[in-house]
Amino acid sequence: MKELASIKEVKENLVKLISDDWALVSAGDRDKWNTMTISWGAVGELWGKDVVFAFIRPQRYTKEFMDREDYFTVSFFDERYKDALKICGSKSGRDYDKINMAGLTPSFDGEAVYPAEARLVIKCRKIAVQKMDNSGFIDDSIESNYRSGDYHFVYIGEIEKVLEK
Repeated sequence: MKELASIKEVKENLVKLISDDWALVSAGDRDKWNTMTISWGAVGELWGKDVVFAFIRPQRYTKEFMDREDYFTVSFFDERYKDALKICGSKSGRDYDKINMAGLTPSFDGEAVYPAEARLVIKCRKIAVQKMDNSGFIDDSIESNYRSGDYHFVYIGEIEKVLEK
C-alpha cells in the first residue's frame, strides 16, 4: 500500500463509499482486535483537523475496542468483499470468529489494525467520543432509528494516514 499525502488526494466519492459500498471500522492490538461494518459515517474537517466520524451502537463488541484503543481505522474494499462485509455486519466477534469467517487478515500500521485485504484505509487517532441522544433531534423521523433507545456513540478520529492500493 502507498501512503497518500492527505485525505484530499482520495479520488473517489467518500459518501458513496460509506453509504453504498460500506466500510469496516477496526480497533484493537496485535493480541485481539475486532471490526464491524458501517454504512453511516462521515469524513470532513473539524477543529482545524481532517477527521472521520464513526457511529457505533453501545451493544456492539467493537465499541469495547474503540473505547480502549487510541487508534481506529476505516477500511474500504473491492466489490468482491461484499460478503465479508455482510458477515462483519451481522455476526458479533463476541460469539463468532467472524474475522476468519470473513477471510480477513490483520495488518498493522503502528498501533492501528486494519484488514490487509482493504484497498483504501484511513488511520485515525481518536480525539473525541460523544454519546448521542434525542435531545438534539429536530427532525422527528430520526428517532425511528432508535426504537430500542440504543443511541450511537460518535467517535471522532483525526486522520493521521491514508493508505491506498
